Amino acid sequence: MKKTVIGAIALLGAMAVTSVSAKETISAVGSSSVTPLMEVFSETYMKTHSNVFIEVQGPGSSAGVKAAKNGSADLGMSSRNLKASEKEPELKEMKVAIDGIAVVVNPKNKLQALTADQVSAIYKGEVTNWKQVGGEDKPIVTITRDTASGTRGAFEDIMKLTKKISGTKVSAISQRAQVANGNGALKTMVASNPYAIGYISLGTVDNSVHALPIDGVEANVDNVKNGSYKVARPFLVLYKDGKPSAETQQFLDWMHSPEAQSLVESNGYISVH
Repeated sequence: MKKTVIGAIALLGAMAVTSVSAKETISAVGSSSVTPLMEVFSETYMKTHSNVFIEVQGPGSSAGVKAAKNGSADLGMSSRNLKASEKEPELKEMKVAIDGIAVVVNPKNKLQALTADQVSAIYKGEVTNWKQVGGEDKPIVTITRDTASGTRGAFEDIMKLTKKISGTKVSAISQRAQVANGNGALKTMVASNPYAIGYISLGTVDNSVHALPIDGVEANVDNVKNGSYKVARPFLVLYKDGKPSAETQQFLDWMHSPEAQSLVESNGYISVH
């Protein structure tokens, strides 16, 4: 009798291991701005696709491009357009959402708005006191993202924060700016400092920070859609042509479905449809 029970337990254990190992793992690596949306996609998709486990990591857009190219991840995530040097014929790009970049300050900061030129001057280190742009007589604590960040790359391009040195395009952001490792970390730093300024994904703005109008235009979904709010960029998913497994391809196709795109909208981003 004992042998029969032990045999049954061993069989059940083997079946449990088999059911877990039978799941296909899809890895998505890249932008920390795309990560929250990809996590929503993944959680929703796995509820109806029990044969798939989706793993999401957000080390940055540059890492996402590399991971998609070298095959260390099934999918790369980028929150900026690819650089010419990153493009390859076999590397496919799929736009899954559009996102604004919000310029944010602490809610205690009474400043009402900034122009794009003022934002650029602050990040170049030419404007260093809030009094110079209509605020309090307090030093500006400028916070930026690390150089691997897609949000930083898009922000630099839109705000004209690049310069050429010996023919090479480099960042014009002041060396004195504090560097945040990730979208969430930057938001926390601004939320905890009354004199800080930063920039984050519009879809992650909450009441811990205040998004400033830029050139008189509010940072919101409608204004990104109609093109009046210019500080916006695509959310891209990257993959090698012909490489996705059947399960990965199904997940890619699903991201453009009405269900997935309604999640884009409900999470504060802009649908691609």
